[in-house]
Amino acid sequence: MKKEIWQWVGIIAVGLILYTTGLHTEVIGFAQRGLLATGIMNPNVNKEKLSSNEASYPKADFNLDFVNSKGDHVSMEKFRGKAIFINVWATWCPPCIAEMPSINKLYNEVKDENVEFIMLSVDDSFEKAKAFRERKGYDFEIYQPNGPLPQMYQSNSIPTTFVIDADGNLVMTHKGMANYTTKKFKEFMRSIQ
Repeated sequence: MKKEIWQWVGIIAVGLILYTTGLHTEVIGFAQRGLLATGIMNPNVNKEKLSSNEASYPKADFNLDFVNSKGDHVSMEKFRGKAIFINVWATWCPPCIAEMPSINKLYNEVKDENVEFIMLSVDDSFEKAKAFRERKGYDFEIYQPNGPLPQMYQSNSIPTTFVIDADGNLVMTHKGMANYTTKKFKEFMRSIQ
């Protein structure tokens, strides 16, 4: 009986330490990467469906301004004519943390192509988001909204990923975490440029 009590005290103590230091988010995110490895959370992309239904996709709203990690003001209009990968995330969100390595890998594989990445932090403190990116060594630029998000990009779930093709059509919305390094998703990104 005493042994069980001490085990529970130890478990609770570890939980409190993780929570008070903020490391619980990263620990949960790390565990969720195992779920991503199974492939059941991959975004649903279908190139054949994309080409046959091109006219049915809504036009993307380019009325979005943001500030990058260097403090520069950027308009989404600047990226018109490119494929755009928009990911809405936060440092306090374990699923966001879980998918970041796959997004960074995708970024490094397609960054020299006609693709732009908008990693849009919705943290209360953009400084915290910048410190997180720096600590993790991610290569993509991060942004914060410079005003309200257009209705098209509002979601009750984070992470949420939006993909816009080079013609300005919103061709994918994925709510929740995903593995973006699959061959199928990379082929999809290349097909919409």
